[in-house]
This record gives sequence, C-alpha cells and structure tokens, in this order.
Amino acid sequence: MSDRAKILLVDDREENLIALEAILSSLDLVPVRARSGEEALKALLNTEFALILLDVRMPGMDGFETAAHIKRRERTRNIPIIFLTVVDSAPDYAFRGYAAGAVDYLTKPFDPWVLRAKVSVFSELYNMNKRLAEQAALLRDRVSGELPPGAGDHASVLPELSRRLTAVEDELARVRELARKTQDPALTAPLGDLTDRVNHLRAAFDALS
Repeated sequence: MSDRAKILLVDDREENLIALEAILSSLDLVPVRARSGEEALKALLNTEFALILLDVRMPGMDGFETAAHIKRRERTRNIPIIFLTVVDSAPDYAFRGYAAGAVDYLTKPFDPWVLRAKVSVFSELYNMNKRLAEQAALLRDRVSGELPPGAGDHASVLPELSRRLTAVEDELARVRELARKTQDPALTAPLGDLTDRVNHLRAAFDALS
C-alpha cells in the first residue's frame, strides 16, 4: 500500500466523503479522509499526497484558507489541489480558487468519469515523478562512480536504467493521450514539466551510453 499514490479528500460532510471514495474506488490509489481544514493540515504533516480534493464550503477554516496554508508550506506547496463546490456558489469562487493555487475547480454534482480521469492523470504524474527522481539518483551515482551496495557493476546498471526510462516514456505517452481526451488545460503545465524532466534524463543517459 505504501507504493500507491495517496489522495487527500477534504469535506466536512460524511456523505460527500463516501461518494468521493466510491467514485475513486476503481483507481489504484489510497484515499485519506479529512473532515476539516485543520484535519487536512495535520494529515499533510506526516503523509505525502499526490493530489488534494478540497471542498470550498466548510465551517471554520474554509477551502480557500486551507489552500493558503498548504501553499505557504515548503513541503506541501507543490501538491495539486482541485476545489469542489456546489453549482450555486458565488460567481467569484472559481477565480478565488485559482488565485488560492488550485489547479482545477469542479462544481457538484460533477461527472464521475471526469473526476476519475483527472485524479487518474494526477496520480500517474505523481508516480512517474517519483520514479524519475529514483532513476536520476541512480544516474548520478553512475556518473560519480558511487553506486550503492548491491547495485551491480556499471555495465549492468545502464541497461536497467534504460529499461526503466523507456517504461516511463511509454507511460508518459499513455498519460498524455488520456489528458488529450479529457481536454483539461489544468494538466498542460504538469505534463510539460514532466516531459522536460524525461527528456533531460534521456539526454543525460544517452551521453553516458
């Protein structure tokens, strides 16, 4: 379970949390509940999340204030946030959501397929970024000649790195196609950043091969 992406669900209403978990149940991820902004901030202290689904209307600390706290923390500022709210919310809610650092904004009741697709892409991007970080570390070790114990000799490491990088490139192509089908502009920036990282890592690997 520790290898699966975790998604933080923040809503003060139990029935909404149950509905979100049901919609996301077919995805290979771990949903974590928070019933308030305060609970969400506590969960973020010790757990790494791929995405936050954050209700706007909550008693006490609302979604905008919660997002502001998240974006002020160095450890959590880069976690994508999707705001959720009812369709009759004030007209400036969408603007306030994006200003608070949200990558997207969905109104209830939302299309379950759309929500699953968005969450799926963000969790895939999170997993690929983790794998890229691991492979970049291996490549740095290869360059410095400081491979960890048990990693094998240099000649055996390069083919394994190439295999892993090719797998990430294939997965990135699949995720880009899924993002194209969802026509979600919120995915443009994170997909572009990940593509750049993959290309840079491939160029560094090719220089060693």
